[in-house]
Amino acid sequence: MYFTRLIVPLQNIGVLCTYNLNEMARKHRGPGLLNTQFLTTLISTTLVLILLGTIVFFVLTAHNLSNYVKENINVEVLLKDGMTGSEVEKLQHSLEKKEYVKSIEYISKEDAAKEQIEAMGTDPSEFLGYNPFAASFEIYLNADYANNDSLVNIERALKGRKEVMDVIYQKELTDSINYNIGKLSMILLIIAALFAYISFALINNTVKLTIFSKRFTINTMKLVGASWGFIRKPFMHKAVFLGILSAIFADAVIVFGVDWMVKYEPSIAAVIDTSVFVIVCGAVILLGLVITLLCTYFSLWKYLRMSSNDLYHI
Repeated sequence: MYFTRLIVPLQNIGVLCTYNLNEMARKHRGPGLLNTQFLTTLISTTLVLILLGTIVFFVLTAHNLSNYVKENINVEVLLKDGMTGSEVEKLQHSLEKKEYVKSIEYISKEDAAKEQIEAMGTDPSEFLGYNPFAASFEIYLNADYANNDSLVNIERALKGRKEVMDVIYQKELTDSINYNIGKLSMILLIIAALFAYISFALINNTVKLTIFSKRFTINTMKLVGASWGFIRKPFMHKAVFLGILSAIFADAVIVFGVDWMVKYEPSIAAVIDTSVFVIVCGAVILLGLVITLLCTYFSLWKYLRMSSNDLYHI
């Protein structure tokens, strides 16, 4: 009889604790779209992800711009006089198969003369009595071969052909382009690393403030017997929702901004392709998820380990 009287109150306490835990979890499970605190966190996270996405976009665009500039470096191959049309065609097909060739254009003696007459304003053949210009190939290189080490080897190989009279390219321009591109890439990487750190810190502080406001709720759930995993679950779900929603808004702003840039300056489209958008949008979503989840996890870890008395001293 005594044990029966003791067990019934204990059962009631157990039911009450279970009800309280479920009630607390229910209150904090939903994303709370109409909650001012959630909206503030959403806006702050979105702005930070826009910043990160913009940096990723400029890094990728700089890489494409580098390739675009390098692939517009041309090597002029002057051909010897007396070559027949079939010989020229055979040589062109042979050069097109080379791994360093992106595209090749044949310029006949007549076309070369027209270009020089337009450039100089005079016709040298009038006082020389013959066309002094040679037929040539203009070879545009693949970006990986647009450096002086590769160009020296290419020049040597081309000059070794009996049909070739000379090979001309701008060595100083190539040096300058590669130096400036290398310097720009390093600056962008440093800026990207710095902005990534700043962005992580901003999102971390925003999430910390959100969890700080729930510290007593977390402590109450601990006191009534909730496990750390049970307490952490609704916060992690909210972090996932926050990360994805912020990333979607950030991606929309970036895509709209790039579309406006292309309409304002259509030449920008030459260094922006579909892969850039896919990588940027994917990177923003991934960063949004990873940063919000990590910040939430470590912020919760702090309060889960903290004793009830310590909560009043922070």
